[in-house]
This record gives sequence, structure tokens and C-alpha cells, in this order.
Amino acid sequence: MPTYEYRCTACGHAFERFQKINDPPVRVCPECGEKAVEKQISSGAGLLFKGPGFYATDYRSPGPGARPGTSDSEGKSKPSESGGATPNE
Repeated sequence: MPTYEYRCTACGHAFERFQKINDPPVRVCPECGEKAVEKQISSGAGLLFKGPGFYATDYRSPGPGARPGTSDSEGKSKPSESGGATPNE
């Protein structure tokens, strides 16, 4: 579930809500009680995978002309993520 940012135009109170995508937006300010709340546009959070099972090249889009499932133009397949092998082996 995403976190949405809101701001009251009456009192200026800014707050966040953890809501489902199909939940109705908040309309009443929890600070002043006015019905003057607006949803703010935010950049959101980036998704970052850390740990020994992820490589920086795993989630990059392939270059032009590259085939899915290949790591270079010669057609060699990518190293297995579950095999524990490093890319330099």
C-alpha cells in the first residue's frame, strides 16, 4: 500500500496516510477539522535491492538490439542468481 501526502489549505498542516490505492482521499484535516485537504504530488520512494543475491546489472533495461535473457551481444546467458556464482567467475 502506498503512502500519500496531504496538506490542509486552511491551516497548512501537512500529513501522510498509508492507504490502499482505491481508498477515497482524505478530505477532513485531522488538525483543524476543516474540509480543505488536498493530496500532494510527490516523487515517491525508489525501490532498492540490497544483499548478496542482487547485482546492479540485474534490473537495468537492455541496450538497443539486445535480446531478453542475454547479457551481451554474443547471446551468452546471465549467471544464475540462485547458484551463488559471482559475475566475474
